[in-house]
Parts: sequence; structure tokens; C-alpha cells
Amino acid sequence: MECRLDNQVAIITGASSGIGYAVAEGLAAAGAAVVINFNRHGEPAEALARTIEEAGGRAFAFGADVSDEAAVERLFAATLERFGAVDIVVANSGMQKDAPSDAMSLDDWRKVIDVNLTGQFLTARAAVRQFTRQGDRGLSRAIGKIIHMSSVHDVIPWAGHVNYAASKGGIDMMMRTLAQEFGPKRIRINAIAPGAIRTNINKEATEGEAAEKLLGLIPAKRIGDAEDIANVAVFLASDKADYITGATLYVDGGMTLYPGFEDNG
Repeated sequence: MECRLDNQVAIITGASSGIGYAVAEGLAAAGAAVVINFNRHGEPAEALARTIEEAGGRAFAFGADVSDEAAVERLFAATLERFGAVDIVVANSGMQKDAPSDAMSLDDWRKVIDVNLTGQFLTARAAVRQFTRQGDRGLSRAIGKIIHMSSVHDVIPWAGHVNYAASKGGIDMMMRTLAQEFGPKRIRINAIAPGAIRTNINKEATEGEAAEKLLGLIPAKRIGDAEDIANVAVFLASDKADYITGATLYVDGGMTLYPGFEDNG
């Protein structure tokens, strides 16, 4: 089953590394023109855009803090100026500022909520507005597709990460509400909830002894790769998933199956 996105335009936020980077690669390989958003680390995003263009694709990198309403508007304006439309939006930007809950500062609570939840709302709102303005471009059965990047911690509590877990739980209900609201306009909105995914940022937790301990939480007995998430993003953005909206797909090797109970607890 091949999922093609030819001539469609995709914005991927937080795409200068890790999951976002892989999603941008995957969407480009499926034929989409991609806008690789970054906040602070522009060089990897710009290098990826060059690689995609050298391979015959279309891409550019654009810096914007998704927690800033005006910056999100600039991101969409730049996309329209360059590519003329937006068909797919992957709201991937996220961050962690971890601390025990009774020691967490209000600033750290707010920053994570601002980026992970408010930033995804601002991105989705801008996407819905653009999809509605441009209407049916004849490239897909839906007039627009939004994919929110969540986490298994939208359902699994995570002590010491209350701001992160709250933001991901919020994404779930936000996504489902948006999907209900805009489904009649042929806008499909879904989420991906990754489990343990090996990226450069989390090497300490996914290699060596730490990896062996982590495997105890994963029935599939392997740590995921960013490509595992990218493959699902391509599927959700394609017409192969046209009857899927308001769903969260858990790409976690079974982490949400509570493996501690596999021997009857």
C-alpha cells in the first residue's frame, strides 16, 4: 500500500531534529512540498531542506516559536508566499522542563503548556482558517489534514513530569474536539502518540543499561525509531486514512498495554 501526497504542501513544526525531522523526510518522500519549522536550531532544518531539494523535492526551513501567535501567522504567510497553499499540518513542536511537582516553578509549568498545548492550538487554528479559505484544491478527499503529535503520556501518568503529561492529555481532548467541530468541513484531525523513540536528544535513555530497563515497559521488546512515527504520519496525511478522524494512533510497541500485568500483575 503506497501512500502518495503529490503536489500537496505540508508544514511540520519542530522539525529540526528527532521525530519532526523524520516526519518532514517522510512527507517529502511521499511527494509533498515541506516547510520545516524550527525555533532555535536552524542549521539542521536548512540542511534537510537542501537535501530534499537536491533530490528533486520542494522544501524550505522557517524559524518560528509556535507559542507566539504572531510567529505562527508568519509561518503560514511564508508558506503561502512560497508554495501558495497548505494541505497538511503536523503540529509536532514540544518540550520538557522536568521537576517534582512540588518543586516545579510556575514559569516551567507555563512554558511547557505554552509550547506543547497552546502552540498546537495556535497551529491548528491557523491551519483550519487556511483550509477553509482555500477550499477544495482537488488533491485529496479532505480539504485539509492536521496531525497532532502527542505521547503515551496522554494516558500514562508520569511522576516528575506533570506539566508535560498535562499538556499531552490536553492535546487528546483538544484534537478530538477540533475533529468533531471541523469534520463537517472535510478537515481531518488526528493525533500520533509515540512511546519510546530513539533520537539524538534521548540517547541516554535509549542506549546501554537504560535501554535494557526501558524494554521492560515495551511488549514489542524494541525501542522505536523516528521513522516508525514518520510512516504513520504519511498514512494519516494520505487518502488511505480518509475515514479516520478524531483518533489517536499509539505507536509505542505496546507500552500502553500495561506490560506489568502480563503475568497477572
